[in-house]
Parts: sequence; structure tokens; C-alpha cells
Amino acid sequence: MSLDIKILPPANGSQRVVLAGRLDTHTFEDLDEHLEPLLDRNLQSLVLDLAALEYISSAGIRSIFKARKALGAHGGKVLVVNPQAQIQKVFDVVKAVPMHEIFASTAEADAYLDAMQRKVLQAGEEE
Repeated sequence: MSLDIKILPPANGSQRVVLAGRLDTHTFEDLDEHLEPLLDRNLQSLVLDLAALEYISSAGIRSIFKARKALGAHGGKVLVVNPQAQIQKVFDVVKAVPMHEIFASTAEADAYLDAMQRKVLQAGEEE
């Protein structure tokens, strides 16, 4: 099985990427290639929607970690939403993505992003 990568239009400093299929040694390079131009931008967050991702290997974990490192260099974050149980278990075991950056739904992640942006705006108004 292959990996389907859908990059949605950016909104408010956030970029959503939907993954479907298998993220493994045969497909991780496709993800890296699709993410590379996004990581060069000054994104606040990259949201990876994994609702349709069926399998992830250590190569896939490395791709996500690489994106976290690139965005973290300028204060950005990678957020994971909608992981299936088997994917969540892999994240739990390898601790590749901090628990506070994994969300059960897109709505939950959007609420987090809204709160984060409000906090930044409030801090700017206080200065």
C-alpha cells in the first residue's frame, strides 16, 4: 500500500497535511519531499491529520521528528490529530511526539491553536 499526502491551504500560520495509507520505509521519502517546502516557511504549526493512516514505521517516525526539529528551530510545532489506536500506541511507545501535541480530533487541535494565537495577541497588546 502507498501513502496519500494531501496538503490543504494554509490558514493563520498553520498548515494542515492529511496522510492516508502507510508511512514506512517505502513512503517516508515522499512525505519528506512534500514537507520540505512547508518547513522552510515560518509556520507556527504543522497539523498532521492521521485519521486515515493505517501504519507507521520507525522511518515514518523519523520524518515526523525531522519536521518537529525544523519547526522547533523557530518556535513552531508539529501537532498530530486523529491518530488511529495502532498509531497512537506507536507514539506512546517511542515517545516521538509529546502527548500535549496529539489531539483526538481536528476540533480539539483547532481549539488549541486558537488559544495559542489569542495568547500571543494578548501578550503583544500588553507590551
